[in-house]
Amino acid sequence: MRNLLFILTSVFLFSACESEQKESSSINPINWEKRRVTLPEQDSLKKAKTYLGIYSEIYSTSEHLTHDLTVTVSLRNTSETQELVLTRGSYYDTTGKLIHTYFDFPIALKPLETVEIIIEEGDKTGGTGANFIFNWLDDPNVTDPIFESIMISTRGTQGLSFTTQGKRIE
Repeated sequence: MRNLLFILTSVFLFSACESEQKESSSINPINWEKRRVTLPEQDSLKKAKTYLGIYSEIYSTSEHLTHDLTVTVSLRNTSETQELVLTRGSYYDTTGKLIHTYFDFPIALKPLETVEIIIEEGDKTGGTGANFIFNWLDDPNVTDPIFESIMISTRGTQGLSFTTQGKRIE
């Protein structure tokens, strides 16, 4: 009887711990509002835009079988001395439908700072051809930022991982 009580208690505790780990952080793991900056009215910087393709799932063996992936989207300021100002970060699904706008106001990344957006493995809202569009302010005296993603999944002894890099479109 004592063993049965111990087993039931262990199962209950294990289940409670596991359910806590499944909370989703993919929608807004960063407090973007705390990064908000005010731009001067006479800002001379030009607007720029970068497209980044991601895959929250990929096809395997046929169009009917997919593997879910965890996606890490990195926004990297490559300047050693200047802040990077981003003005919008939006996430779209395979059909081009807007899923979520992470921020729609100016935010700053310190010199050489990296900020990440995580799309968790079970989140299939983006599909096999999801996209991000990042708007930012271009300073011709500073190096361009880097927008890239890393997709990964591991099951048993199988592991999948690959990266994509953003393409400046404006």
